Amino acid sequence: MMKKSISASKASLVLFLCQMIFALDVPLDSKLLEELSQPPTITQQSPKDYIVDPRENIVIQCEAKGKPPPSFSWTRNGTHFDIDKDAQVTMKPNSGTLVINIMNGGKAEAYEGVYQCTARNERGAAISNNIVIRPSRSPLWTKEKLEPNQVREGDSLVLHCRPPVGLPPPIIFWMDNAFQRLPQSERVSQGLNGDLYFSNVQPEDTREDYICYARFNHTQTIQQKQPISVKVFSMDSLNDTIAANLSDTDIYGVKPVTERQPILLTPTGSTSTKVELRGNVLLLECIAAGLPTPVIRWIKEGGELPANRTFFENFKKTLKIIDVSEADSGNYKCIARNILGSAHHVISVTVKAAPYWITAPRNLVLSPGEDGTLICRANGNPKPNISWLANGVPIAIAPEDPSRKVDGDTIIFSHVQERSSAVYQCNASNEYGYLLANAFVNVLAEPPRILTPANKLYQVIADSPALLDCAYFGSPKPEIEWFKGVKGSILRGDEYVFHDNGTLEIPVAQKDSTGTYTCVARNELGKIQNEVRLEVKDPTMIIKQPEYKVIQRYGQVSFECIIKHDFTLLPTVIWLKDNDELPDDERFLVGKDNLTIMNVTDKDDGTYTCIVNTTLDSVSASAVLTVVAAPPTPAIIYAQPNPPFDLELTGQLERSVELSWIPGDENNSPITNFVIEYEDGLHEPGVWHYQTEVPGTQTTVQLKLSPYVNYSFRVIAVNEIGRSQPSEPSEQYLTKSANPDENPSNVQGIGSEPDNLVITWESLKGFQSNGPGLQYKVSWRQKDVDDEWTSVIVANVSKYIVSGTPTFVPYEIKVQALNDLGYAPEPSEVIGHSGEDLPMVAPGNVQVHVINSTLAKVHWDPVPLKTVRGHLQGYKVYYWKVQSLSRRSRRHVEKKILTFRGNKTFGMLPGLEPFSSYKLNVRVVNGKGEGPASPDKVFKTPEGVPSSPSFLKITNPTLDSLTLEWGSPTHPNGVLTSYILKFQPINNTHELGPLVEIRIPANESSLILKNLNYSTRYKFYFNAQTSVGSGSQITEEAVTIMDEVQPLYPRIRNVTTAAAETYANISWEYEGPDHANFYVEYGVAGSKEDWKKEIVNGSRSFFVLKGLTPGTAYKVRVGAEGLSGFRSSEDVFETGPAMASRQVDIATQGWFIGLMCAVALLILILLIVCFIRRNKGGKYPVKEKEDAHADPEIQPMKEDDGTFGEYSDAEDHKPLKKGSRTPSDRTVKKEDSDDSLVDYGEGVNGQFNEDGSFIGQYSGKKEKEPAEGNESSEAPSPVNAMNSFV
Repeated sequence: MMKKSISASKASLVLFLCQMIFALDVPLDSKLLEELSQPPTITQQSPKDYIVDPRENIVIQCEAKGKPPPSFSWTRNGTHFDIDKDAQVTMKPNSGTLVINIMNGGKAEAYEGVYQCTARNERGAAISNNIVIRPSRSPLWTKEKLEPNQVREGDSLVLHCRPPVGLPPPIIFWMDNAFQRLPQSERVSQGLNGDLYFSNVQPEDTREDYICYARFNHTQTIQQKQPISVKVFSMDSLNDTIAANLSDTDIYGVKPVTERQPILLTPTGSTSTKVELRGNVLLLECIAAGLPTPVIRWIKEGGELPANRTFFENFKKTLKIIDVSEADSGNYKCIARNILGSAHHVISVTVKAAPYWITAPRNLVLSPGEDGTLICRANGNPKPNISWLANGVPIAIAPEDPSRKVDGDTIIFSHVQERSSAVYQCNASNEYGYLLANAFVNVLAEPPRILTPANKLYQVIADSPALLDCAYFGSPKPEIEWFKGVKGSILRGDEYVFHDNGTLEIPVAQKDSTGTYTCVARNELGKIQNEVRLEVKDPTMIIKQPEYKVIQRYGQVSFECIIKHDFTLLPTVIWLKDNDELPDDERFLVGKDNLTIMNVTDKDDGTYTCIVNTTLDSVSASAVLTVVAAPPTPAIIYAQPNPPFDLELTGQLERSVELSWIPGDENNSPITNFVIEYEDGLHEPGVWHYQTEVPGTQTTVQLKLSPYVNYSFRVIAVNEIGRSQPSEPSEQYLTKSANPDENPSNVQGIGSEPDNLVITWESLKGFQSNGPGLQYKVSWRQKDVDDEWTSVIVANVSKYIVSGTPTFVPYEIKVQALNDLGYAPEPSEVIGHSGEDLPMVAPGNVQVHVINSTLAKVHWDPVPLKTVRGHLQGYKVYYWKVQSLSRRSRRHVEKKILTFRGNKTFGMLPGLEPFSSYKLNVRVVNGKGEGPASPDKVFKTPEGVPSSPSFLKITNPTLDSLTLEWGSPTHPNGVLTSYILKFQPINNTHELGPLVEIRIPANESSLILKNLNYSTRYKFYFNAQTSVGSGSQITEEAVTIMDEVQPLYPRIRNVTTAAAETYANISWEYEGPDHANFYVEYGVAGSKEDWKKEIVNGSRSFFVLKGLTPGTAYKVRVGAEGLSGFRSSEDVFETGPAMASRQVDIATQGWFIGLMCAVALLILILLIVCFIRRNKGGKYPVKEKEDAHADPEIQPMKEDDGTFGEYSDAEDHKPLKKGSRTPSDRTVKKEDSDDSLVDYGEGVNGQFNEDGSFIGQYSGKKEKEPAEGNESSEAPSPVNAMNSFV
């Protein structure tokens, strides 16, 4: 069974590859498409669930294309729909679209049902989806008597909306009698069912106009529920009421507002379930009662909430997860918490999936006798059922076709004939929906056609590529050949590139490439040829470029730009200054070959560029101009003028006044103009504004004024040096009030939410109000709807928000200014839009066409504009590499994003990696954000040429052989087929000998080349190959040796090492020329770190490596400077163990400190004894004590001394005992001293520590015990103590 399944899978793969190889691509040439026969293709159809407005005509779309043009028919509820018998139904000419006339007496309810369109011609029949027609419904609210809600402060409350059931369901919102949205918060919020929930009521919740509205967008109607009254009784008022109605003997009084722990208002119980479909938005809700108001928190049991797709709404009471998938199934817990406790609810979510495409069937164009496959693969939850139809008929009862075989989700075609043409439908369905796709099989037998115009002229510049087109079509696919000249030979070789689309590429066109080229296309049905012409032009050059110039101010300068060009091309010369156009100044003179600047000023300083353009190429050259000061002249003091003075206002009128002044001193530079500024002391005191300016010869000016402004004026004089200080202000002048002269500017209408319209404008400045009491009249109405203007007057603000609007509909807007004296002129209208919402649907029919190994083209169908729900900004393509097909290794997924602006339906994906598997999806983007993603589309890039081998190393030279070792390419870009090795000898004059080529299997990594010439230098060229071609090559040179006794190159051998703890002595033997400069490289053995390098001074054959780490293995090698690749083999050594660390750390050990204290105490006692004996002689107290005890040194010291208790052995103490009886001349016998030191050492090898201490050697005698009771922090050195004793 296993062998059979493997064989079947191999057969399917072979057939699929055949499809990829033989299926024809039909060029998008309009003339060709008009001539070729083609089965029908549905190009446009109404949505599956089509809700229509019962007041308007019903239009059911069905458009199709084909050759010959298809005819159309319809079924209704599974039976033929004869439109000729229904006067209300018509079909558009040359179309299958039905128009049902409702506006002339028809009833929409009579046409409810399931409709399906069939488009048919002689090559097959295509069918549409089942289109379910349902009229929208917006029923009235049922009448009900609503009792007032009387509730105690702090209790919870639910106001039920219960809207009428409509189609589609209405949008619910709560407002008051003034059509203002009721404020919502963590305490008061609207649930998903439209009810209004109060976690706890407050006295300010008392009102009689809680109104629930239901908006039916499809019919643009809004239904209103009767107002609901709520009265909240506070605890104080309840106590007063009870006290007034009870006797003194009654017990009365209501407890104050008590805090309560949370309870859930919705959902009820502890658990619930919810089923959602894949790709939809999952909405989960928890609303709790409690005081203080509970806070809601969401978690997913056993997992994390999905990042980037999780949002919280309605003050975190609603959990929103967009684009849900099966992975989002699980238990979601909401937790309501306040200071008194918590409550929770678990919602078990199951994500099901309507069918979605994995591989939708694609149209197949075949030649007679060819093979192909149609593949239809879909997924869903539960797994969808796949069924096939042929020309709209179930394939089981369709006419038999011997070339067709159905294998589950695949139809296999073999040896097709023209009668095999048909349209096949794949239906994938489960309980949650279905997918229907049409794909035709079109069998064509067509002789070759060349679509490129005859005698087309191509012009290129020499040394650049030339591309000669030969667009063609034929069935079977024609073979393309190119010839140069009418009777030339067929073009072949590396100097030409032949593209699959017929294009001939000449990578480097030369002058001799000019001529006529003939393209020949042939198949078994015929042959056709076409001629094109190529002209190769000389490049344009600047033979004399502009040069750097330094010029004095007010001088003259010229830049040259002399060019050489092909005589058949007409060049144009453009001059730029600092990469911008030349100043519009008559001082700049542009000649044929130069640019001249007259009377140069400082502003002329900069970079000047000469650009030469022809129809085929462009060249440029630049030079810098530096302007310096002219030679000094006798100094004249120039300065800005003094300020004007004596300002006077005359001729005061309502809208004008005359201002006069006296100029100040010019300071040797004539005044060029006067600037007049004003201050509005009424609206902006202290702020000066520009009014006007007049020539420097004028000292009076008539000024225009605005109403309701308290004016002051000042004047500033200007000359070439600069501006003067402002003059003293004039007297003030207050103008009278008037109606506004103008309306606000920059009026816009842009929604910030899907259900509002934010109207903004730029407010009038203070002086533009023309009077007190500035306000604005804001008016709006929906565009293209016969509505009256809605207006509101607002204060002096710059924004007004209209709530309860439909999503993204156009509005006409106008804003008019008014003040206490009246209105401004009638304002102009602007068009705005209510708020955008995220797009509803993903782009469909995403197709990927792989152009080459690094470039792909993606196509998609545009989404309907109604579903964009905003300004269409474009489409985003997300794509990422899944794996490399050569290495089969996955890596971290890095998604790339390309944005295509506007309503584009295709885009290019550059920079792909060859021979790799990719995924992509497409999303539509509006001003609100991105819509849902299309299903992931998988595509694969073909093989490419590999990169160069990672290295090529040549070793082991002998008399007649060399050993080559190499590494595989870092980027194979496919399956390596072989390696190509080319090599040739090089003589002493660097001339190359004959080239030898060897093909090496791809699984090899080394090769021994034999039968070479001795003492000969060879050059090697090495590259890898895939089935596509050869990759880039690497080169290397090597030399065979002259004889085996005396090698051509020196060598280093017998590298030896002698290692200590922190250093190593490296020595070697060298054979070769004198005066070699050696170096030593070393590193930690097994490490990937770079080698460390030490230079050896002189020509010594040894070196000491210092600063090594004890107890570490090192690798070492020796090399010679100036000899590429010449070094010894590696040697490995290990440093000795670290002893110094014990010596350094011993001073911090407790036992050592105690031992030192004991030695110091003993020496002190001995010194005292010696001192007393020397001065008194005979017996002394210590002597008497010794006589009372036979030998005190043999007895152990007390344990609480914490000193020498462990050294109680009499034999060990003998040297000290002798020392205690030292003669009075303070000499120590040599044998006594030597014996004592040897006894404490480790035999003949005992050594002192670096500080002169021998105490560390005690460790060889007995196990150490920690010292106790030692307070000393600095113990004296025992050797110093012994020296003091001696």
